[in-house]
This record gives sequence, C-alpha cells and structure tokens, in this order.
Amino acid sequence: MKIHLPNSAFLGNIDPFIRGFDPASPDSLEITANDKWISVHPAVLSMIAALGLTVKPEKIRCQKFEAASRHYFVRMGLFKLLGIPSDIVIKEHEPAGRFIPLTQIRTATEQTRFIIDMIPLLHLEPEQAKTLGYIFSELIRNVIEHADADNGALLCAQYYKKSNSIRIGIADTGCGIKRTITRSHSADTDLDAIRLALMPGITGTTSQEGGTEQNAGAGLFFIKSIASVNRDFFVIYSGAGFYKLLKKSPARSRRLKADPFADRHTTSSAMPAWPGTVVGVDITLDQTEEFSLLLDAIRDTYSSAVRERRKGLHKKPRFS
Repeated sequence: MKIHLPNSAFLGNIDPFIRGFDPASPDSLEITANDKWISVHPAVLSMIAALGLTVKPEKIRCQKFEAASRHYFVRMGLFKLLGIPSDIVIKEHEPAGRFIPLTQIRTATEQTRFIIDMIPLLHLEPEQAKTLGYIFSELIRNVIEHADADNGALLCAQYYKKSNSIRIGIADTGCGIKRTITRSHSADTDLDAIRLALMPGITGTTSQEGGTEQNAGAGLFFIKSIASVNRDFFVIYSGAGFYKLLKKSPARSRRLKADPFADRHTTSSAMPAWPGTVVGVDITLDQTEEFSLLLDAIRDTYSSAVRERRKGLHKKPRFS
C-alpha cells in the first residue's frame, strides 16, 4: 500500500488525497509526504494509523519528514503508534483544550474510559461536551459493534481556537459498510450501502424498519444531521464509495433531510478500495444549537422517514 501526505488535506479538499491512495500490496505500507508543508485533517491521520496497524512494523517504509510541520505528527502520536523510528525532537505540551492524539479503541470498556477522559480534556461548555460526547460514542460504537475490525477504531481530533471548531477523524480496517448493510438490506455498490447507512432507521442488524431497541440505525444520520445544521463538512468513505456533505450557505434552510442525497453533497463510486470505513466531521462549536432542541428535530425527521418507508412496504397493489 502507498499513501502520500500532501501539503493540505482537509474535508473540503480531501478527495485528491483519497484518490492518491494505492491499496495494492496490502502486506506493506509506504508513507511519503510533501517536503515543504503538511497540514491535514484528523481523518487523514486516523487512516494512516489504521493502515499501519495492519502490517508488521518492519514492513512500513516512511520517508523522512522534512516539512516544518513534521512535529505535529510526532505530537499526535503517529510514529509512536506505528513503531516508526523518528529523530524529530519536540517539547511536549499539555494537550488539554487543543487536541486528542491518536487513540486506539477496541472494546466498550475502552470507549467508556475514553469518553470520560475526553470531556475534561477539551474544556467545553456542557451542551458542547454533550454533543461531542455523543458523536464520539456513536462513531466508536459503530466500529466495535459492526466493523469486525481486529485493530478496533483509530481516532483523533484537533481543536481550532480561531474558528472555535473541532475536527474529528475515525478509521477502521474492518469489513466495511457494504458487508454490514447487506446482512439485512440490498445494496449493489459501496455507495448504495453508504446511502442506506446514512438514512434513519436502517441498520445492518435487522431488515426491520426503524431498527431494534438496541440499534435504531440512527447514529450516522444523527452525526450527519448535526454537521448539516451547523453548516459543516461530513465525510464517509468505505470500499470504493465516498460521500461528502458540503457546507450550506447561510441562506439555505437548515431543515433536516432523511435521504443524504437530498442534501448538498458530492459522491464517488470509484475511489481506491478502502478496507473498512473512514468518517470525518467538522463541528463549529459556537453554532451548535442547544442539544436537546437539535435532537428533537432529528427525532422528528427520523420518525417521519421510518413511517414513510413502512407505508411503502405495506402498500397493497390495487387492481381494476
């Protein structure tokens, strides 16, 4: 496998970075980087970490980072996690309020501990902490419960004071969304499966509309909706399928939509095949509505969408 770190790869312009990923030769990983400047989204770091854990450390070949920003990758824990030797010396600062370094989570117990530790780390207001706690919980739970990923979830986050926003990335190298969704639903392509996974009330654990009491098929829909309401980016990439929620202009309605393809978005069915799932989301904290009100709006959209699909399933043909 080969992956290149460009000078810039955030959710708005992540498409070229993903297209440059080469999944061939999965027993080795070659990491190269721009030699002038590297500035990337946490989803990119999570992807590289997830890939690196699938190969033996001696099978990872990493170019010496020359960019002035190379210290960031040391501080986020990339080299340490993958066992890559590095001569980059940094003075470590307390991460509180600024970032969450690369973290590997494989069990529900590790998830609980991470959420407990994360909230005070970011020094957030109660409603903001509730929103982000929910997002992390749902993203991690999806990996633990559905991905069949031996290495679990790899995640990290970065807070940006100037824009008062947080960027979150999580990646796994499990079975991918299509295999999960098609356990109970029909999806011909990876993109079809992603579309279903983002719809409320659809889960790979059951063909029942609305999911089950334990799994309502709402986690990714909720997260996409939070990004939509806040006019932020949201990306999901699995297999050859890619979906990106684009930012809305202030003039556009904030009304939630059950079908992700009804939102302003871009897609691709021909990305290099990712062995699992990647999710990236940006959340602008000063635009986050009171969480209880946002949940009310999401629940209304969820309930309406499930009712409409149930009606469609139970309609009887009429004969003249």
